[in-house]
Amino acid sequence: MELVLTTHFGNDQYRTIGTYQELGGYVALKKALGMTSDAIIDEVKKASLRGRGGAGFPAGIKWGFLPKNDRPRVLVINADEGEPGTFKDRLIMSRGPHLLIEGIAIAAFALNAHMSYIYIRGEFVKEANILNEAIDEAYAKGFLGKNILGSGFDLDLTVHRGAGAYVCGEETSLINSLEGKRGWPRLKPPFPAVVGAFGLPTIVNNVETLADVPWIITNGGEKFASLGSEKNGGTRLIGVSGWVEKPGVYELPCGTNLKDIIYKHCGGIKNGKALKAVIPGGSSTPVLRPEEIDVAYDIESMAKIGSASGSGGVIVIPEGTCMVRILGVLMNFYAHESCGQCTPCREGTGWFKTIVSRIENGKGKPGDIDLLLDLCDNMMGRTVCPLSEAAGMPVKSFLTKFRDEFEQHIRDQKCPYGNKFQSAHA
Repeated sequence: MELVLTTHFGNDQYRTIGTYQELGGYVALKKALGMTSDAIIDEVKKASLRGRGGAGFPAGIKWGFLPKNDRPRVLVINADEGEPGTFKDRLIMSRGPHLLIEGIAIAAFALNAHMSYIYIRGEFVKEANILNEAIDEAYAKGFLGKNILGSGFDLDLTVHRGAGAYVCGEETSLINSLEGKRGWPRLKPPFPAVVGAFGLPTIVNNVETLADVPWIITNGGEKFASLGSEKNGGTRLIGVSGWVEKPGVYELPCGTNLKDIIYKHCGGIKNGKALKAVIPGGSSTPVLRPEEIDVAYDIESMAKIGSASGSGGVIVIPEGTCMVRILGVLMNFYAHESCGQCTPCREGTGWFKTIVSRIENGKGKPGDIDLLLDLCDNMMGRTVCPLSEAAGMPVKSFLTKFRDEFEQHIRDQKCPYGNKFQSAHA
């Protein structure tokens, strides 16, 4: 299997510019500077490179949304990675920062953007320091700054640290935060490609998305597309956590079977336990039962079974685990992270937390399950950003696929697993 990103991640020196160049780094940038913007964008389109942040929108098409005018453009890199269960972007930033920087420089050249910002999750202190060191190296070598490699193209790149808000992973919240405002989502339209950061046309891309770009320019879009499935080109970084023998980040072709990811690549369920459930793409994606995981891990295939590959975070849940308690932990997170701008989300996530907590603690009421489902219907699709849906989707899927467990908690007035969910904010 051909690797796109992680070939040299085992080399501790790969994060330095000397080693990165020795191993072929910045050759793609030199090639791109001799191409036209349209030619670069065409290669990205041929690559079937889908956004790796969760939504999966084709990157080349997104780049084409910029208006055809002379206004300054901005390229923003979403390195917030606040989705529970997702931890692949931090690997790129800590092991291959120049891979990201080179991808940014190529994308910025293609977009004619002279300002670029990496908006990084505030908790990623180590990764932010590594990125800043790598950026300094890139400036010193002429890969950033004025007249890059004599091409006449200028690019400034800045790392901007967030303040720990999950909602700032949403692109318009991120832009507001970048501008120094409260990290509240914006109504769309206008979309960021028309009115984004500082009122300028802006493209927001995920870390992994841009880190793929140098390989695409070096090897061609068609070659990248051939590595994956029909509409999902290339490889993906998949972070597997939970009760598996070998948790970690795996680079695998798009469309790899989810069951194979768990049992072949991760060594199966730890201690020989049986599988109970899988959250396939980060905490906001609908949960799957064991009989549903024999499926290609790509956008279309996951959508067909009512879930999503999302941000590439696979959470494996073994037998003997209380699903009510797990949902309680998730709802505690979403209630805490709601920005409060939209009433359905502000109030609904709090009620999710309260109701699930009381079910787990033996105080559930006969109508609680239907009340939770009614809350889902009144929250999903009714807010400015998707956080309300991100909370509602797991609730709906947990209640649909493990309803008997919730009913048992309510009927017996206790958790059959002996667990007790203590809300951090109760």
